[in-house]
Amino acid sequence: MYPLIALISFSVLICLALFPLARKSGTPLLVVVLGVGMLAGDEGIGGLMFDNFNLAYDMGSIALAVILFAGGIETNKGVFRSSGIPALILAFPGVLITAAIVGGAAHYFLDLPLMLAFLLGAVLAPTDAAATFMLIKQGGLKIPSRVKNTLLLESGFNDPAAIFLTVIMTAIVNTTMQDQSIDWLPYMGLIIAQVGVGAIGGLIGGRLLSELLNRLRMPTGTYPILALAGGMLTFSLTSLAGGSGFLAIYIAGIVLRNTLKIPLVRIANFSEGMQWLSQILLFLILGLLVTPSDLPGTLVPALICAAVLTFVARPIAVFLGVGALNFKVRELVFLSWVGLRGAVPILLAIYPVVTPGPVTPTFFNTVFVIVVVSLIVQGFSAGLLGKALKLDEKEIKEPSS
Repeated sequence: MYPLIALISFSVLICLALFPLARKSGTPLLVVVLGVGMLAGDEGIGGLMFDNFNLAYDMGSIALAVILFAGGIETNKGVFRSSGIPALILAFPGVLITAAIVGGAAHYFLDLPLMLAFLLGAVLAPTDAAATFMLIKQGGLKIPSRVKNTLLLESGFNDPAAIFLTVIMTAIVNTTMQDQSIDWLPYMGLIIAQVGVGAIGGLIGGRLLSELLNRLRMPTGTYPILALAGGMLTFSLTSLAGGSGFLAIYIAGIVLRNTLKIPLVRIANFSEGMQWLSQILLFLILGLLVTPSDLPGTLVPALICAAVLTFVARPIAVFLGVGALNFKVRELVFLSWVGLRGAVPILLAIYPVVTPGPVTPTFFNTVFVIVVVSLIVQGFSAGLLGKALKLDEKEIKEPSS
């Protein structure tokens, strides 16, 4: 136990200690964290053997839930006035457009079976909450509030869309590879349940948690713990009820932020700290899970998919989805470019690997390389692009309520 605790603690300390250097050099911190995780793994200097995909998926899901809850707590309801509609368009129709384009390209260029290609597109479709939150915080990007809030809201809302799309495509791949017919009706019911139950669960859970926090009189330090426990309870109960726990906990965080009567600062500070810790642990786990010697074989297909995703699929989804919503062209270009992929696609790539079907760890390795390319290329250039597009001169303030 003690060597493992020492290794994990040392890795977290190293990641945080490298934050000022990463910020100064413009290096996305999550790339550094992934690198530290790989160095700690079985082929690195740490020598820690970790190949449990099921455990990684479970731990990663918990970390992602905490990240989304903290993101919701940071979201003022005023941002929905200008950014809510474009964010929802990018989060739902945008995910479908991106998945279809990437899947079609993977089928055509890589000769993947059609359904497997669309599964790859579904996994790669969502932008990542952790990567987006951290990029904006780390880089201090002073972009217009409408653009920033659209990116943040999109990254929070598109996770559920991508998750149930991935679940559906995984089931289809597993059945078609076994020459079984596909019954589409249960999948349509799954979509409705995931969104509907997830949204209702988040609204109810957030409101009940707010009422509880407003009425109880407890030591000040216990309020943040109660808030996080309530958020995780909402996440788990909604998932058990057949809804999207990720959507529920994100909405619960938003509701809590905007209905809480007691001072929010302690809960917000605690949630931000948990968000940073969860992001680091999540990427450390994913870095440990990957085997570096297996990655070179996936480099060419990964680069092809990354190019299609970055230069074709994402821009089409943005311009087609929100081009008519009074964004300036340079803002649309920035929205197209800063659609970072991160932990969510890697987590989703684990799911078809652990299900009983034909998908192998090569699928996971390919997605991992694509995500690293996205983080490096887009993460390094986001600040420069913002300056080139003259989006960093001032920040337009959103109404406070």
